[in-house]
Amino acid sequence: MINKQLLLLGIVLLVTANINAQKKDYLDSKKPIEERIDLLMNQMTLEEKVGQMNQYNGFWDVTGPTPKGGTAEIKYEHLRKGWVGAMLSVKGVKEVKAVQKIAVEETRLGIPILFGLDVIHGYKTLSPIPLAEAASWDLEAIKKSAQVAADEASASGINWTFGPMMDVSREARWGRVMEGAGEDPYLGSKIAVARVQGFQGETSADLAKANTIAACAKHFAAYGFVEAGREYNTVDISNSNLYNLVLPPFQAAKEAGVRTFMNSFSILNGVPATGSSFLQRELLKGKWNFDGFIVSDWGSIREMKNHGFAKDAVDATTKAVIAGSDMDMESHFYVAELVNLVKSGKVKEALIDDAVRRILRVKFELGLFDNPYKYCDETREKAVVGSKAINEAVLDIAKKSMVLLKNENNLLPLKKSGLKIALIGSLANDKTSPLGGWRVASEDGTAVSVLEGMQSYKGNTVAFEKGADLTIGKTTFVNELVFNTTDKSGFEAAKNLAKSSDVVVMVLGEHGFQSGEARSRSNLDLPGVQQELLEEVYKVNPNIVLVLNNGRPLVLSWAKEHIPAIVEAWQLGTQTGNAVAQVVYGDYNPSGKLPMSFPRNVGQCPIYYNYYSTGRPTNDEKNVFWSHYTDVENTPLYPFGYGLSYTKFEYKNLKVSQPEYNKGETVKVTIEVTNTGNYDGKEVVQLYLHDVVASIARPVQELKGFELTNLKKGETKTITFTLTDKELGFFNNEGNYLVESGTFKIRVGGSSDSGLETQFELKQGFE
Repeated sequence: MINKQLLLLGIVLLVTANINAQKKDYLDSKKPIEERIDLLMNQMTLEEKVGQMNQYNGFWDVTGPTPKGGTAEIKYEHLRKGWVGAMLSVKGVKEVKAVQKIAVEETRLGIPILFGLDVIHGYKTLSPIPLAEAASWDLEAIKKSAQVAADEASASGINWTFGPMMDVSREARWGRVMEGAGEDPYLGSKIAVARVQGFQGETSADLAKANTIAACAKHFAAYGFVEAGREYNTVDISNSNLYNLVLPPFQAAKEAGVRTFMNSFSILNGVPATGSSFLQRELLKGKWNFDGFIVSDWGSIREMKNHGFAKDAVDATTKAVIAGSDMDMESHFYVAELVNLVKSGKVKEALIDDAVRRILRVKFELGLFDNPYKYCDETREKAVVGSKAINEAVLDIAKKSMVLLKNENNLLPLKKSGLKIALIGSLANDKTSPLGGWRVASEDGTAVSVLEGMQSYKGNTVAFEKGADLTIGKTTFVNELVFNTTDKSGFEAAKNLAKSSDVVVMVLGEHGFQSGEARSRSNLDLPGVQQELLEEVYKVNPNIVLVLNNGRPLVLSWAKEHIPAIVEAWQLGTQTGNAVAQVVYGDYNPSGKLPMSFPRNVGQCPIYYNYYSTGRPTNDEKNVFWSHYTDVENTPLYPFGYGLSYTKFEYKNLKVSQPEYNKGETVKVTIEVTNTGNYDGKEVVQLYLHDVVASIARPVQELKGFELTNLKKGETKTITFTLTDKELGFFNNEGNYLVESGTFKIRVGGSSDSGLETQFELKQGFE
């Protein structure tokens, strides 16, 4: 009897030891990732698999007592059961470590959690808003900006960012243009790659480093084309625009190795993106062979009911998971419904396995199974966050992001001594608004104000008057702003100061919370009483430098006509004041170019440079019957690619290496650029292409190359562009890429509305 008991005990111990050995197999870093995923998934219950597809927002003081009651307790219990795959809005090493400890040490399998956050243009130390960075056209600086953001965020426990946003948008009314790269797919694609590589590193192995984080390409797809520029609105676009404008930046990000995608709130062809099999299964995971995972946007699975696409939670869950949406952000539908849907046979477990495999793959690639606490080093957090090196990096990109729109009579740069300067506008002394709308980890009041930046130069006298408040009451991320439209009591003091000054610097624009998600506008003028303040000050001293703080193109028609110097400074982040001062005083020669067209009035919206010719594009017959407005020009106030410098650039000798090419051959284009002014400077040399006749009409021009070049005073450089089938072709309405023979016109210059022109012929070749 004793021998039998010992035998049974031995068998139990042997089986237990074998099970424990198997349980640890997936932690063996010597095994390939796909094998480790197999080993882990073989041990997972259906509930644990579904748990990986569930993302929760932060829900309690994780370093405090265990929550009791309400949704906090439910989420906590789910976390302890291993039913949470990712968290968002949990930040800082102390908090992240506390949650990760529960996931790794208290659950059955110890699967680590992803910690996501909206690291849109920085973590605690903020770079310029993404639209501003796009205005730099400096891909290395943009990459560096993402790198320092990843460095800070990863030092504070974050391993996943919900960015970059790569929605091409032509719609200035849409608040989220501040989060993207503007209106052009070519520039947008280049910037998408730069940002993905900045966040994740340039190779797949870089993702396992402690100072990189997983990036997320959003919003897939066409969110930038919401009708009337209204947030969360309907999208209805042609296949031609989808394939040629919307998708290229996403495909570029995929090719650059982006590990996650986020679907859009909007519909496409009547189907919410979250429930679109075409976007998620057929295109992204099928044709593009994407092997990362797709996360819903906040509550977008639940919102399919509001779209009228899903009847209830069960229906929405079924449609979302079948369509290919792998992780549920804050709808709570997957964790509530998926297990029963699989058990009832309405959803195949193979779909769950596919989603979970994708999520686990990213966790393994980040190295979380090898070291779940790799992002939880408090010593590194203290050393990195807010460091001198990071502040220097964000100051660098802030200067490069500014665009000189006007400089009549060379008012700028200002002399550094002997001037009496009036600094006017509430935004000039604002240390919070310049941080922009996405500052979830930053602290109010941490930006260097323009006043502080200007006063750091000691040679001039700088006096400040706000003139008027921009907003009334408390400003928050979740509430509508209230603007001052009546109180002008500070006008007289501002006018008196201006009257007694040599030059006036006025800092006007939008509040930092006036652009971004849910910040659509139907009026693009200066909000509140700012326009009236500008005009009143102009009456007493027209010697004005207008510095704009804004997150989108504005209507500046009056200012363009009257104000001698205009600087588009956007919302530049932590180092705003220092960047503005260095540009205004000439320590940095502005080199930015607009990534979006600025309209003459809001009635022109959407307005963009790469439009199609109509059947009646010009007034050849000298009558009314041509495509135009009767009350304003067709052209934008400031076009895409536009931006001045303190120096001048001359273009000459545009050449194509030969007049004819066969398809498949490389087209070489050269041009000479000379700095003819009095300052060293940088110029963004831009190449635009027009396929004159095609099977599907092509835009009148498309950006197909650019180079940011440094030119010393008097220096000439020859710039060479190389055009291949990748630049010469287009997608048809079925998504097939075509390169067609015919005439191609080329223009090279410093803006989309200027430059030298030539052309070449593309022949069929030997096909």
